[in-house]
Amino acid sequence: MTALATGRIVILGAGLAALSAALRLAPRPVLVVSPDPLGQGASSAWAQGGVAAAMDPADSPEAHAADTLRAGAGLVEAEVARLVTGAAPDHIRDLTALGAPFDRTETGAYVLSREAAHSASRVVRVGGDSAGAEIMRAMVAAVRRAPSVQVLEGAMATGLETRAGRVIGVRLMRTPASAQVVLHAPAVLLAAGGVGGLYALTTNPPRIAGQAVGMAARAGAVIADAEFVQFHPTAMDVGLDPAPLATEALRGEGAHLVNAQGVRFMLAVHPDAELAPRDVVARAVYLQAQAGLRPALDTRHCLGPRILTEFPAVAAACARAGIDPTRAPIPVAAAAHYHMGGVESDRDGRSSLPGLWVCGEAASTGLHGANRLASNGLLEALVFAARAAASIGAEVAAG
Repeated sequence: MTALATGRIVILGAGLAALSAALRLAPRPVLVVSPDPLGQGASSAWAQGGVAAAMDPADSPEAHAADTLRAGAGLVEAEVARLVTGAAPDHIRDLTALGAPFDRTETGAYVLSREAAHSASRVVRVGGDSAGAEIMRAMVAAVRRAPSVQVLEGAMATGLETRAGRVIGVRLMRTPASAQVVLHAPAVLLAAGGVGGLYALTTNPPRIAGQAVGMAARAGAVIADAEFVQFHPTAMDVGLDPAPLATEALRGEGAHLVNAQGVRFMLAVHPDAELAPRDVVARAVYLQAQAGLRPALDTRHCLGPRILTEFPAVAAACARAGIDPTRAPIPVAAAAHYHMGGVESDRDGRSSLPGLWVCGEAASTGLHGANRLASNGLLEALVFAARAAASIGAEVAAG
């Protein structure tokens, strides 16, 4: 096996967490390793709803943190929730400065959607349901411009290289048949996604199937809350895997979940009906499907033809499936969506192994508990990418 050395900090992954950290580390030299062309194949680009942040003067980070705690079923670390929600507005402003085209009102205020288990409208969005794709487009453009960032596309990490309990590099290969190369590096940031591809139905890129957590576990890192997998309740049930997503913002606009008998079944399940926490709604949708009652999301009364222009990603997915959402409900199913667990990290993104940091969906930070609050995923990626980058920068500089 060939061994090489680099003075660059190695980042495994190319989603929002990875690219955000790469930019935050500038001007320190960074190598971003991505199996796919930059901007493709990352779960971040598939996110529809947006980024949760208390941007309304009537809202507050404290209220956002309280909602996060309630959604997490008693297992959220309160201090982490306060840290993340307190940092959220500044990260929205940073993304705006980077070029993310968030929806704005005529007065320049951010357009805010309400999603499940939020007590206020606080999800900052792009084009109704295109937040992930547009944020990633701006992020990729910034990374391409950054002289400190080198991108290695078409390469896959197969393991972490350790010595005396410390991560000292990564093992890489181009194809399953190619020879592996060991690349020694001063620090490794693991930001290579979750576990959705392990499940029969997922809303994630199917290639992302727990490789990041597996590599860290084999190297000896502590894994936390691995049992907590969030299922999105309104993946489109149109025979596709990965399943297109009917964003939660539709329910925020007033869409109803109904079954084949026309019954709005969430009214009997939870006081918040369709805006109950995701785990509650997902279980209800699953039970309806198991009973042969074919659950569906009805947007006709609240959006009508507006869905075609205000939620273009949903409208396009419906068109591909031969569904006209202005005339009929959208069939839905619960699908694996987000891994709350992962590689245990501290508040600066450090794993239990010296030399290894982690952020994004691969990490277990204590923010989500047993159930992630809607649109806190992209927010967590941004906040912990920044904190991990600061920590790595300080340690590499000291070394």
